[in-house]
Amino acid sequence: MQATGNTSALPLSGVRVLDLSRVLAGPMCAMALADLGADVIKIEHPARGDDTRDWGVRVGSRNTSYFNSANRNKRSVTLDLQHPQGVAIAKELAAKCDVVIQNFKVGGAEKLGLGYEDLKAINPRLVYCSISGYARFTPEAQRPGYDLVVQGESGVMATNGEYGQGPLKFGVAAVDMFTGMYSAQAILAALFARHSTGEGRHVQMALYDCGLMITSYYGMEALLKAGDPPKFGNAHPSIVPYGVFEAADGPLVITVGNNGQFQRFCNEVIMRPEWVSDERFATNTARSANREILLPQIRQVLKSFTRAQLLERLTQAQIPCGEVLGMLQALQSERTAQAGLLHRFEDSEAGTQAVLAPPYAMDGERLPVRLAPPHLGEHTRDVLQEILALDTTSIDALRSQGVI
Repeated sequence: MQATGNTSALPLSGVRVLDLSRVLAGPMCAMALADLGADVIKIEHPARGDDTRDWGVRVGSRNTSYFNSANRNKRSVTLDLQHPQGVAIAKELAAKCDVVIQNFKVGGAEKLGLGYEDLKAINPRLVYCSISGYARFTPEAQRPGYDLVVQGESGVMATNGEYGQGPLKFGVAAVDMFTGMYSAQAILAALFARHSTGEGRHVQMALYDCGLMITSYYGMEALLKAGDPPKFGNAHPSIVPYGVFEAADGPLVITVGNNGQFQRFCNEVIMRPEWVSDERFATNTARSANREILLPQIRQVLKSFTRAQLLERLTQAQIPCGEVLGMLQALQSERTAQAGLLHRFEDSEAGTQAVLAPPYAMDGERLPVRLAPPHLGEHTRDVLQEILALDTTSIDALRSQGVI
């Protein structure tokens, strides 16, 4: 699958986004829009840049693995929003944008004169997205929002890990990432509505709200049972056998999703036909109730096979399965390459680098990485000239004053 080179064919071509956000939730939201074709202008402090330029593995002088993961397909403009001229330039840019995304602490954008009402007055068609830690209409609106805190408060940690284990966070900042994706969905809906109303909207998102959404069916079960569901680690709470198992030479995933598959699993894969007629294992309900009897026996049998043998037998029996890879193995796998999911580029400071390509594919083509994650302020001059028609003298003066 090849990345399309026709930028005008991208779904959000012609949409301009002013990204005033930093760290992860807001930048992930903006990157989703950028991947779909929007021109995203990322505003960063002239000296510090985005906080994540100091997180993770260094890439060149000011980029990092963390920053690069959430900022492909954007243009970086440095602007000091504590300076009156910096705020004035941000307002001029907002007047020429379709979307603004910000995740200042509640009230912070308003203090700068960059709140929704401020910008709506100069651009009534603006879709303005505010991302906060907690809903802006609740008593906790002023609390800062952090992914790890919300993972704890929302019950997400209570779903993760093995039976008997205490709270465990996700390996990635899942609340931030989900909030970014939910925010992008809401922005797209508001842009769609604008076609008929002619007016923008104020999209208001909160990490806690989105964190609670992650509890999903576990959350519904907790309400029905009036208690926390047990943890099952890599196993499934309702389906047996379904999870990660150890072969003689390594782990694999086996998902026996129905009774027909269980029969084939016993007869064709592990050669235990007697389990098919055993009333304790005949149905998934029975297997789930007797998992403590069945699963140890399955694990013992599986260790007599290599992973390759099991994968071949399971595939022939039409039982979904897969090997468990390390992260580097997965990124460098033939599967990833065939899907075109890794994009390599030449960084002027760090040489050959890679970022993930957008997950979106349309009409048989992967949407492209049009712009590598930007260096700090890489596009300041271009954007100010192109969008605000500032001349070289004016731009140089702004730079000498520390505005850009």
